[in-house]
Amino acid sequence: MCRRVPRSAFRRRALSLTPLVDVIFLLLLFFMLTSTFSRFAEVEISAAMAGSGAQASEARFLQLGEARVRLAGRDVALETLDQVLGQMPEGAALLVSLEPGVSAQRLMDLMGVLRGVPDLSVTVLQ
Repeated sequence: MCRRVPRSAFRRRALSLTPLVDVIFLLLLFFMLTSTFSRFAEVEISAAMAGSGAQASEARFLQLGEARVRLAGRDVALETLDQVLGQMPEGAALLVSLEPGVSAQRLMDLMGVLRGVPDLSVTVLQ
């Protein structure tokens, strides 16, 4: 026969919350890594292929330094660069050369200014 154990002999064990916290942390980590946050500013960059360059009616040379910007041999303020380039004819090309030590943020600042110039083809030289 089966022997019955009195109810008072059973003790309730405390429920451990550690596995639950681990699961919640993993879910939080998963959703943080897979979600897309707002994109503050985007600059489209496309790689040029050899021989795929379009013929530009006029080309200008811009030299970007950490402290200065030179357009066709003249110093230009970055804030007024879009106004100067806006006077170029349609389909004009701009060749950008980077001085040693120029940061990526400085290049992105320049690309943000150049984005406002219509019909401008920009090529960044190595």
